[in-house]
Amino acid sequence: MDSVNLEPRYSTNQIPGKCLKCLAEQELNNCLRELLRDEYDNDEELQKKYKMMLTFLQSDESKKLRGESEKLLAEGKEVIIKVSYNGRKPKYTLEVKQENGGEE
Repeated sequence: MDSVNLEPRYSTNQIPGKCLKCLAEQELNNCLRELLRDEYDNDEELQKKYKMMLTFLQSDESKKLRGESEKLLAEGKEVIIKVSYNGRKPKYTLEVKQENGGEE
């Protein structure tokens, strides 16, 4: 597993959105459910993803990224937060999607 991409969005009348924290918690809960089912014999990739999400949620960096992403969302921009490991250290990056669907 290279990274997990989280794409927070504001809710509108037509489209339900989720904040960065809610998306990360959702990913964490999905991993936990799969691990508890034990269908994949506690797949290493699933364990790594669970650890990535847990580490992210507990980090001070997640609070900073939540604030930055909320500000960008308020400006009408779309963002992607990539959660990954660089060796043994967690790495978090915030990217702004360009108008044509690409990333900045």
